[in-house]
Amino acid sequence: MSFEKITEQESIYHHLENMSVGEILTHINKEDQTVPFAVAKAIPAIEKLTEAVSDKMLMGGRLFYIGAGTSGRLAVVDASECPPTYGVPYGLVNAVIAGGEKAITTAIEFAEDDTEQGWKDLQAFKVSSRDVVIGIAASGTTPYVIGALNECRKHGIITGSISCNPGSPVSAVADFPIEVVVGPEFVTGSTRMKSGTAQKLVLNMISTTVMIQLGRVEDNKMVNMQLTNEKLVDRGVKMLMERLKLKDYDKTKQLLLQHGSVKKAAESLVDNSK
Repeated sequence: MSFEKITEQESIYHHLENMSVGEILTHINKEDQTVPFAVAKAIPAIEKLTEAVSDKMLMGGRLFYIGAGTSGRLAVVDASECPPTYGVPYGLVNAVIAGGEKAITTAIEFAEDDTEQGWKDLQAFKVSSRDVVIGIAASGTTPYVIGALNECRKHGIITGSISCNPGSPVSAVADFPIEVVVGPEFVTGSTRMKSGTAQKLVLNMISTTVMIQLGRVEDNKMVNMQLTNEKLVDRGVKMLMERLKLKDYDKTKQLLLQHGSVKKAAESLVDNSK
């Protein structure tokens, strides 16, 4: 089967410059509405990869995302939000982006074309067969990502991929490939749009499910979240008051800040009551 870059196909919309603002927004929104349906079709593949990640992390392994451009930046967002949201250590979920930290805000020319640098960047983290590496590439052809996954497989490291073209090269080098086919972009080839949205949705699904599997969520609450601002402290206080039927906001807040998380504060009261 020949490989076709659907992500690079011409937009079905023409003469965008002649559209009114309302027309542009309406058409973008219409296209965006198709993304969750494309993601839904990929759930069986997402499930297989998520189970593999959960199994490795329950045995002490780590999760790595690797990507370039928009894909790499989305990886950085997802990885960086795991510690404050779920109270896991920094370094448990990692993002590696072509061009390094500077590439988060600035386009680094030709960084994604280096077939060897991705593996070198992963080696800086001492990646091993205990870990899982997920390559993210909308086109499915990014050399930086494909080269890294190739080396991972040679070293017995489980790999996954997230792309938006069927039968892509990155899928061929991944143990657990995910393909979310969202079709041509509103602006031809601008994969930061529907493709980026699809990747973000899949990353949300993977990391959230894994954190639940790791016991970082109780009922539907982020009981291990870091108390890094007043909004989160207030949320934590209300969680604790609801969970333990406490009435005094100030005393509950003092208890929460003393123990650092809803989970630890609740456990301290349970232990003291025995």
